[in-house]
Amino acid sequence: MPPNPSGIADYSEALVQELKKLHEVVVFSAPGLFDPAGFDSILYHLGNNPHHDFVYLTALQHPGFVVLHESNLHHLVTHLTITAGDWDSYVAEAEYNGGEPARLRAEEARTLTIGPDYEGVTMTRRLLETAKGVIVHSRFMEREIRSANYIGPLAVIPHGAWVEPVDGAPYRAKLGLPPETPLFGAFGYLKPYKRIAEALRAFCKVVKEVPDAKFILVGEPHPEFPVERLIANLRLERSVRVIGFAPLDDFAGYMAACDVVLNLRYPTVGESSGSLLRALGSGRAVLVSDIGSFSEFPDDVCLKVPVGAGEEDVLFGYMKLLATRPDLAQAMGERARDWVARECNWPHVAKLYSKFIAPPAVPVAYILNWVRDASARGYIETHKTRLEKTLDVIPPGTVEQAILEMGSYMQITPALHTKLGYGQVRGCYYGKLGRVDHKDVTSETGERFLCEIDHFDAERDTFPYADESFDTVVCGELIEHLFQDPMHLMSEINRILKPGGHVVLTTPNIVSLRGISAILQGYHPGFFHAYIKPNPKGDVDARHNREYTPGEIFRLLLDSGFEVELLETGPFGDPYQPEHAWAMDVLKEHKQREDLRDDGIYALGRKVSGVNQRWPDWLYS
Repeated sequence: MPPNPSGIADYSEALVQELKKLHEVVVFSAPGLFDPAGFDSILYHLGNNPHHDFVYLTALQHPGFVVLHESNLHHLVTHLTITAGDWDSYVAEAEYNGGEPARLRAEEARTLTIGPDYEGVTMTRRLLETAKGVIVHSRFMEREIRSANYIGPLAVIPHGAWVEPVDGAPYRAKLGLPPETPLFGAFGYLKPYKRIAEALRAFCKVVKEVPDAKFILVGEPHPEFPVERLIANLRLERSVRVIGFAPLDDFAGYMAACDVVLNLRYPTVGESSGSLLRALGSGRAVLVSDIGSFSEFPDDVCLKVPVGAGEEDVLFGYMKLLATRPDLAQAMGERARDWVARECNWPHVAKLYSKFIAPPAVPVAYILNWVRDASARGYIETHKTRLEKTLDVIPPGTVEQAILEMGSYMQITPALHTKLGYGQVRGCYYGKLGRVDHKDVTSETGERFLCEIDHFDAERDTFPYADESFDTVVCGELIEHLFQDPMHLMSEINRILKPGGHVVLTTPNIVSLRGISAILQGYHPGFFHAYIKPNPKGDVDARHNREYTPGEIFRLLLDSGFEVELLETGPFGDPYQPEHAWAMDVLKEHKQREDLRDDGIYALGRKVSGVNQRWPDWLYS
């Protein structure tokens, strides 16, 4: 944590301030005794540097959720072993991560004739094998972690950003620059891989055509990168100034003083950049290297520079354009600030963390507590991630509020009262209108739950409830079974909900990564598309008749008079299946949406009006 001079420290502090609004948070920011007892979740932040040595060791001893800020921890492991004089442990760790070739390379490094294989062996295996879950900031990092054979829970959560009005005028005055002077800046630790040399050589050409342009370097100089000598060799002493390390307020002030910020790097191990997000959030025009996670930023909020041949020419062209067209730089900065405010604000990021790391509102063990039948227990075990997530999406109730669960199998129904707090719980199921089943169940721990289950046809019958009877309606895994009129279902849900009431919709996602992979290989994309054989009595269970996309569920809710409060995808029973991961590369290559690709759709709508479109054209022919 601050005052540690690292971007991860600044990130951690900002995240903690928002998480404290959602949970009780205790921070451990230095080596010492840590007792996991009494905590519901443990969250570790890890970067590839000595600052995180105690974090790494504690994460191995007391597994929890790990935020990997980069996909390579080799320098960190080197610090814990070689720097401590423990070559045997280093060699053993290299072999554990990379097998016999890595062991031989490590033994040779022990002779000091070569250096450790920093790029070839990531040293993440031991951590990934113990982590309860992993959080990364980009799809690039997701692919890196999955390629390291991690198959556990993984969340891609945007890097949080600072959207704050900072006045750059005082810092321009400190630099002795008038408002009209084009000012470029590079921020953060001035390491060689941040392409400072390439940027300064391109800037040297810019100065020849825009003589009053200036460049500042704000960050601690790196001992292996003599930046002052480079500036002198390029004869840029009058145009470039090295500010050095700056406290956070000054760091933000100098950034606000710039017209254009350069955030370049090569190579990359998936790291995100806090200074880049701060630049975008402050409304600066930004140049980034077109690699790794940086390639994923929208094309209209930053300019992307290819690494390698032609890099300096592209840099020169972009820098000259923005120096001579301040209106373009300003427009790009405004788009960047708007995007950051919408997608990367800290409250939003903290809520995504909370959803991933907080224990489920109702754990599957509690659900199983109410089930005695062996086949039903097997079904719940298979679908436990879906059931837990559904219960997490349902808004908590009070003793005065009523909830209806449609398609009730009495799996999660007791929890609606005992855990979510609804005073009145009703269930319904497909059958002859007028039939009512009286359910009376007792859990293994002796809790008793009574509930009425009404029967009717959800796409033909008028539901047997008065207008505005319920505060919440749960429609889980039902809409995909309907034959002919899903809007009848939605219209009736709207009718029986109170104004401001909620509907929870869950359904399979036909455009999931699994579905994309299937259709590209010539298979049906549906989750349950097969016909169902009759049982020995001749009965046939209801099959899926139409599966939906997240966008269609969004439109369905709007047409039905609901405001969409949540729309996301998540697990649907099966664990991560790495054989489908290649489909993400296809989506990326063709610039298609990479989000909302998990197997299940989870949506929460709030009633704001009557039905808007009874027969929407996108759904009915």
